[in-house]
Amino acid sequence: MSRPNHRHSRILQHSALSGVVVLALLVSAFGDPPRAFTVGAFSQVDPGQLPSNWSAMPLGDLRHSTYETVDVDGRTVVRAHADDSASGFIREITINPRDFPVLEWQWKAESVLRGGNVARKSGDDYAARIYITFDYDETNLSFSERVKYRAAQALTSQDIPLRALSYIWSNEVLSDTPVPNPYTDWVMMVPVEGGTPNLGTWVRERRNIVEDYRRAFGEDPPAITGIALMTDADNTGESVTAYYGDLVLRGE
Repeated sequence: MSRPNHRHSRILQHSALSGVVVLALLVSAFGDPPRAFTVGAFSQVDPGQLPSNWSAMPLGDLRHSTYETVDVDGRTVVRAHADDSASGFIREITINPRDFPVLEWQWKAESVLRGGNVARKSGDDYAARIYITFDYDETNLSFSERVKYRAAQALTSQDIPLRALSYIWSNEVLSDTPVPNPYTDWVMMVPVEGGTPNLGTWVRERRNIVEDYRRAFGEDPPAITGIALMTDADNTGESVTAYYGDLVLRGE
């Protein structure tokens, strides 16, 4: 058996120690390195192709909105179009929102829906929205809510979220205070864009999911189970087109 090379060992130990010192100095100077998880890397696919980890999200027997990737100003984005239709485009994930509490994205709407109204079922349509679902425990529901949930679940093969946030581009400028969806208070709507001032331009958004969930439901959020794009016009019977750029979850 060969004898250990003590000089080589000392060099390795010195190199390892130097690496630790450099990392410590970097962390001390700049803080922890930024953490990010790209949910929708649309810019990384060719126009006409859809990312393999995203899929259609039908809503019962409603006509489907269309989602396709297109080139806009030299980058690939998702173009969504609704024509008296409603469906989503979703990525199913399991992620702790406390690890990545901040969601960043860009979107652009060509128009708003004249008949939209956040308080009415007949107006529950939006040029664009980002929909986030959470893994809420059914046993936390009241008895009557559990009955309602099981009855609704029996009518569809899809999982019905018991807690969701919906970031919306509404037809008018509203406060970003969360409000219940007119169909169910299991979904809370958070207006982040509205009206016509920013139509036709890319708008960058940044939301703290944990803070918004606490404002909406009065408690800490469970794990995220999915993030979806949704452009819909089934209640108003109108047509609308919107565009979505990459979506990224970040640590604070």
